[in-house]
Amino acid sequence: MNLFNVYPINSVEIIKASGSSVWDTNGTEYLDMYGGHAVISIGHTHPHYVKRITAQLSQIGFYSNSVEIPLQQQLANKLGEISGKSNYQLFLCNSGAEANENALKLASFYNNRKKIIAFKGAFHGRTSLAVAATDNPKIIAPVNETKNVIFLPFNDEEALFQVFADQGNEISSVIVEGIQGVGGIHVASKEFLRKIRSLCDTFNAVYIADSVQCGYGRSGKFYSHDYAGVDADIYTMAKGMGNGFPIGAISITPKIKPWHGMLGTTFGGNHLACAAALAVLEVIDNENLLLNAEKTGGYLMEELKKFKQVKAVRGLGLMIGIELPEELSHVKKDLLFKHHIFTGEAKPNIIRLLPALNLTQEKADSFLDSFSKTVLQ
Repeated sequence: MNLFNVYPINSVEIIKASGSSVWDTNGTEYLDMYGGHAVISIGHTHPHYVKRITAQLSQIGFYSNSVEIPLQQQLANKLGEISGKSNYQLFLCNSGAEANENALKLASFYNNRKKIIAFKGAFHGRTSLAVAATDNPKIIAPVNETKNVIFLPFNDEEALFQVFADQGNEISSVIVEGIQGVGGIHVASKEFLRKIRSLCDTFNAVYIADSVQCGYGRSGKFYSHDYAGVDADIYTMAKGMGNGFPIGAISITPKIKPWHGMLGTTFGGNHLACAAALAVLEVIDNENLLLNAEKTGGYLMEELKKFKQVKAVRGLGLMIGIELPEELSHVKKDLLFKHHIFTGEAKPNIIRLLPALNLTQEKADSFLDSFSKTVLQ
């Protein structure tokens, strides 16, 4: 049997990892400035993480949600404490797409409406509703197509106001990334997020903060939406939540009331997933990683802005986009194969940096040195 060939693969096989470094089969060390699509939040094979998972696995790895799993409540308590949303409710699932799918579904249950506002450049996942709200027709299969999603320009308050003025009583939810990742690292303005909050309040729509990539401390605050000083109704999360172990979740406002069977999952919230997620939160808390993301990310952005070859630097914390002229679209490839640094991209000329939140300044400087050599060659 062959693998279903949907991924463009780099010809590198990673067999060992620690902190912000990974090693290939030849023993070559690479600096990981991408964290496997923003997944590695506390560094590869963090000792506390490994210990927590190993200890849990030696007791029980899985049982279904038909029994009490105290680890779920421990995770809810810790997440509420660190996120500042202790009065919210937690539903655990397995991925970011599933989190967004459940959030959109939950909003529709809440107000019995169908229409969703999403934005140009958005990426919310590949499941049915999540992909319908994603601004990429190429990955929307005919069965996913719906007239219930309205795409508006990102950060356009007037367009948002006009749609609510015309169709406000039909709008179920607004789903928005605090920082668009796949869309090119574009930051939602504080005013834009406040306008979403205000209009959702006025029309009883649900504000869904897609925090799958821009959450969990990556921006320097727990959710990047927090910079606007308003609370969303639902926060979706995954990626950095388990530091590589599959887990996702939605954090839900108290005004949305659950009923048995409303949502469900087989694997979500299993013992091993909760242990992984608790380990991540404990390390974020104990090592003050939100502050480190803010400081180290701020340092990186200021240094990157000094390069005259760089057209723009966007982002917050350790979610950074570097826009380069088209003639420098080779930089990502050169960083990997000539300087042994993993980065990501949003487009061929936009490099994405999504390293672990405990990235050191020494590692940041190492990246800057290699980046300099690449753009100047």
